[in-house]
Amino acid sequence: MKQTRKSRAEIRQAILDAAISEFAREGLEGTSTQTLAKAAGITKAQLHYYISSKEELYEDTLLHIVELWKGLFFFSADPGDPAREIADYIARKVHHAIEFPDASRLFAREVARGAPVLRQHWAGLQDNVNLASGVIEGWIAQGQIQPVHPVMFQMNIWAVTQHYAEYEAQARFLLGTPDDEKLDPGPIIAEVTELFLRRCGLQPIPDEASS
Repeated sequence: MKQTRKSRAEIRQAILDAAISEFAREGLEGTSTQTLAKAAGITKAQLHYYISSKEELYEDTLLHIVELWKGLFFFSADPGDPAREIADYIARKVHHAIEFPDASRLFAREVARGAPVLRQHWAGLQDNVNLASGVIEGWIAQGQIQPVHPVMFQMNIWAVTQHYAEYEAQARFLLGTPDDEKLDPGPIIAEVTELFLRRCGLQPIPDEASS
């Protein structure tokens, strides 16, 4: 059977997927271009046609994750009901951690080594955190939630939700989830949502586990 030739877009996506997976598992130093090419299903020569260097690919991959997260994880500029906003935010975080754990693992690995690559891009992250902090501070000022530290509140949500990606093996063992099954996001979302809503003095949302 004749194989269909991959488009440039498909090859670029394959390289990105391979980079996220390999860099998450082995880090920048432990990953070779040969390994990246094999994981992407192309030759090493083809890989070098699309990338200038392994280091540049590593940086581009991290920035891709950051940009993706900026689009997925936010508090609405028109925040409305804080309980719903927080619950929806947590649900998105948990679902992403379970579906795409390598993205969280790669980001965590980079930060754990002092963020030498990400450090030069901190300004964009700071802008997003400041916007979210403004929303949280607005809720506090209007008496909609109990006072919380707006930045630490965000970081604590990241820590808890991304735990299920960064420590997936441990979570699987303790929750009794077989290796051939995905973690069930429903109970995790319900538990984490109640934890943070109660911290804000808010009541859990009924049937939140079904989000």
